[in-house]
Amino acid sequence: MHPAYSVILFTTASGAGYGMLFWLGLAAALGAGPGPGWTGIAALTLALALVTLGLLSSTFHLGHPERAWRALSQWRTSWLSREGVLAVATYLPAGLWWLAWVTGLWAGAVPLLAGLAALGAVATVWSTAMIYASLRTVRQWHRGDVGPVYLALAAATGALGLAPFAAAGPAAGPGWVALAGLAALAVAAALKWRYWAGIDADPGRFTAEQATGLGALGRVRPLDPPHTQPNFVMREMGYSVARRHALTLRRGVMLGLFALPGALVALALALGAAWPLIPALPLAAAGVLTERWLFFAEAEHVSQLYYGRARA
Repeated sequence: MHPAYSVILFTTASGAGYGMLFWLGLAAALGAGPGPGWTGIAALTLALALVTLGLLSSTFHLGHPERAWRALSQWRTSWLSREGVLAVATYLPAGLWWLAWVTGLWAGAVPLLAGLAALGAVATVWSTAMIYASLRTVRQWHRGDVGPVYLALAAATGALGLAPFAAAGPAAGPGWVALAGLAALAVAAALKWRYWAGIDADPGRFTAEQATGLGALGRVRPLDPPHTQPNFVMREMGYSVARRHALTLRRGVMLGLFALPGALVALALALGAAWPLIPALPLAAAGVLTERWLFFAEAEHVSQLYYGRARA
């Protein structure tokens, strides 16, 4: 599948924003994290800004962005619509929580509002993942581990984004946020490695013989391409990345997204210092952008069975 940069920015930015919103909401609900001081307000503002940036960027992938609101009406059957509804719904408790911290009002409602925002963040990220996991036409997406990978990566990048704010708060030191980020990175790395091993071992259940209905005649191969010029299907669904390039990028993801940020977070915990958390964040950001690009580039749509692919 063609990697649309607007969708890549959407899934990575909103994922990190919802991850921050989850950890910050969990901390506020339990009274265990950055409070209504400048660090807490700045972290919550950044989380909402990342979510908003991601959601806005997703509209640029539409032919008519001004009609994006119509997607909200199909929530009974569409994961895309559910994602939109949940994203809008999450803004309500998150926005009231932000106002409570800024103004000092409704302090007693903050734990409830923060908890609802955290739940909304998890539900929205899960819905984003299910947009892809529900598509039977793409075997690399129609998998049970796509949802957990999205959640783990959102948790990891969100914790890395929140950790510097937690370290700059009244209780100096990275503390539990860095520990949560380290654990989330380990879980995400294991899930992503399992995902790659799974798609490599899956040859594809659909064949050109099934697509054409000519399996009774033996092996089928096209004599001529279906079109004399590139068309929309070829551009959007026929994109492919060379195996050796994909493997190189996978190694880069394991190093830049998981190994190096994890080592820096571990160093911060060992030293009780915040400075190693600063370079961990841009490393993880570059890594997750590469991971998401690969997620699209390695996906093979069944329509390509009509364009010479033997299995999909």
